[in-house]
Amino acid sequence: MNGALSDSPDSPDPPDDPVLVRRARLGRLAATGKRLGYLAFLAAIVLFIVGLAGTFSDAIATTLIVLLVAGSIVLAPAIVLHYAVQAAADEDAGRPSRH
Repeated sequence: MNGALSDSPDSPDPPDDPVLVRRARLGRLAATGKRLGYLAFLAAIVLFIVGLAGTFSDAIATTLIVLLVAGSIVLAPAIVLHYAVQAAADEDAGRPSRH
């Protein structure tokens, strides 16, 4: 029977296991943070190109700094959280450590 492993009482059901639910929530949070951080960097690059093509004003420079700082503040913890979630999943699956 192919489904015998999934029917065993020892295998946790993902929706009912609070650890897996929390890990999935943190994984989604990490993915959202990475998207927002990279989007802020992309916006900064586009704004920099626009500033070079036109007039590079103080408002453009200030917006660039804000985008780069905000992107760094959001992206750095999101990357660390992503690797933490991935390492926990690897450890649960019995895969060797990546470091």
